[in-house]
Amino acid sequence: MGDLHIGYDYMIQKSGVLFPERQIDGMIIELDEIFKIIKEKKYILKKIIFLGDIKHSFGFEYREKNYLNKIFQFLKKHIEEKNIIFIKGNHDTFNYSPRDKLRNYYINDELAFTHGDKFFKSVFNKKIKTIVIGHIHPSIIISDKQNIRREKFKCFLKGKYKNKNIIILPSFLSSAEGMTINKFKEDYEDSFSIIPKKTLSNFEVYVIGKKDIFDFGKLKKLSTSSVASV
Repeated sequence: MGDLHIGYDYMIQKSGVLFPERQIDGMIIELDEIFKIIKEKKYILKKIIFLGDIKHSFGFEYREKNYLNKIFQFLKKHIEEKNIIFIKGNHDTFNYSPRDKLRNYYINDELAFTHGDKFFKSVFNKKIKTIVIGHIHPSIIISDKQNIRREKFKCFLKGKYKNKNIIILPSFLSSAEGMTINKFKEDYEDSFSIIPKKTLSNFEVYVIGKKDIFDFGKLKKLSTSSVASV
């Protein structure tokens, strides 16, 4: 699961903006739907891995801790507690994990999971073939041919870096779509992620619809003015 940023809605409210605090209830509804699909397809749910930035505030917020505990209690109804993995992100300055300390990464056979803001040698070990990260919160602007109607959608990125398959997940935060990757040439700094800008430009962009997966090709071919015109 990509970045949750638990407490984001509450942070907006604290700033004085009239904003409905629906984040946790919304996440539980979405997760419940995901679990139902997994069951219907007869898949076996072995682990749930949070890719970091589980909380939003850089400081201590008791509400965030309570929110995370509510999510954790819900998840335990579907999977054993030991199989819920929490990875540390740059926003996770306090350990709110209900179980144990946050991990910098998690490795399962040829798969590695990490947040994506810091480089760890173990994640790029020779035996690792695929690395899954978050942190970037990729989203894409889609417009009509006249560039009149423009909408923003979360997306997945897939590419290669240091001979590894890299998959970048969008955030699991419904209140905000994330960083507009159409503007990565202007907004993306190499220090932001373990994936350099030049490498990221060759990544493939995918949007997941209700029934279809939409392939928009390489990121470097997209622009804010002409992206994915339909």
